[in-house]
Amino acid sequence: MTAVSRTTAEAAPPRSGPAPDRGGRRLPRTLHPVAWWVWALALATAVSRTNNPLLLFLVLAVLGYVVTARRTEAPWARGFGYYLCLALTVVAIRVVFRAVFATGITPRDHFLFSLPHIPTPDWYAGIQIGGPVSLEAVLSSATDGLRLACMLCCIGAANTLANPKRALRVLPGALYELGVAVTVAISVAPQLVQSVQRVARARKLRAGRTKGFTALRGIVVPVLEDALERSLRLAAAMDSRGYGRAGSATRRSRRVTGALMLLGMCGLCAGAYGLLDATAPTFLGLPAMAAGSVLCLAGLRLGGRRVTRTTYRPDPWRLPEWAVAGSGLLSAVLLFSNLGYNPAELNPSFYPLTWPTLPPVPTAAILLAGTAGILAPRPAPRRHPLPQRTEKADVS
Repeated sequence: MTAVSRTTAEAAPPRSGPAPDRGGRRLPRTLHPVAWWVWALALATAVSRTNNPLLLFLVLAVLGYVVTARRTEAPWARGFGYYLCLALTVVAIRVVFRAVFATGITPRDHFLFSLPHIPTPDWYAGIQIGGPVSLEAVLSSATDGLRLACMLCCIGAANTLANPKRALRVLPGALYELGVAVTVAISVAPQLVQSVQRVARARKLRAGRTKGFTALRGIVVPVLEDALERSLRLAAAMDSRGYGRAGSATRRSRRVTGALMLLGMCGLCAGAYGLLDATAPTFLGLPAMAAGSVLCLAGLRLGGRRVTRTTYRPDPWRLPEWAVAGSGLLSAVLLFSNLGYNPAELNPSFYPLTWPTLPPVPTAAILLAGTAGILAPRPAPRRHPLPQRTEKADVS
C-alpha cells in the first residue's frame, strides 16, 4: 500500500453580495467623483462667507464625519489626516506672523506677552516688528487661519473621497489636455501619501531604525525615487494613448478654436466686472456674460470634434449624486442668502472680546451638508483573493 500526497485547489463558492440593480451594477457602488467635488467646493464657498470659529469647527466635524463614513479602502483615501496637519500648520503660521508683525494694542486689550521690538524706517510705517501681543490679536489671527484651514480640508476631503482620474473622463473633449494637467496636479498629494505609507511600512520591517532628522534621508530619497518612477510610467501611458499629438485637426480649426475661447473668456471677464461694479455700463453685465458663454461653448464644441474618446463603463449620475451635490450647494446658498439670521453673526468681532454666537440657520445649513455621509452610497469594499485550501488524500 502506498500513500500518495496530492494538493487540490478547491473552487471557492461565490460570495454572497448585494443584488444587482436595474442598471446591471452591484450595490454598494462608488459615488460619481464630480458629485464629491461639487459638494466640497460648495462647502468651501460657504466657509469663505463666515469667520465664526464655532461654525468653522462645525465644518471640520462635518468633513471628518463624511470622510470617515464614505471613504474607500484605497491607500490614497487615507490622506485626510495629512490635510489636517497642513491645516494646523496654516493656523500656526498665521498666528506667528500676526504676533511678529504686530500693529500695537489698545489699553482695553488683554496683554499676553511682549516680543523684542525692532525699529523700522519711516516708509515702513503702520507695521512694527515685535512688541506687545494681545489675546484679541491671537484669537483674530487664529480664526483667519482656521477659515483657510477649513478650505484646505474641503479640498482634502474631495481628494480623499473622489478619484481625480475618474473625473477626467467627464470633461469636454476640447479640454482633455488641460484636464490631464489638472488631474496630474491633483493626484500629487494622494500619491505622496501612498509613497510615504509604503516607505514607513518598509522601515518598520528593518532592524536598527533611526528617528528624527537622521531618518529623513531614508524617507525622502525613496519617496522621490518612487515619484520619479510614477512620473515616467504616467508619461509612457499618456504617450501610448496619444496625448500631446496633433491629431487630424487643421491649423485653421485650431486658430478658430483658440480665437473663440479667447473671446469667450474676455466676455466672461467683462460680464463678471459688469455685475460686480454698479457704475459699469449695462452691456458689460449679463449681455457680455451671455455672449462669452456662447463663444466658450462654441469653442469647446468645435475643439471637441478632433478628439475621439471611448468610455468603458461610464459612471452613472443618479439620485445619490444629485442629493450629495445638492446638499453642498444648498448649504452655500443658505449662507449667502442672509435669510433668517443676522449677517453680523457670521463674522463676530474680537474687539471687544466676546463669546461668538451660534446662529441656527447657518448651523442647519452646515449640518445639511453633513447629510452627504448618509445620502451617498456605501463604497464597495476591496476584494481580497481567497487563500487556496490544501488537503491530503490517501490512495491505496
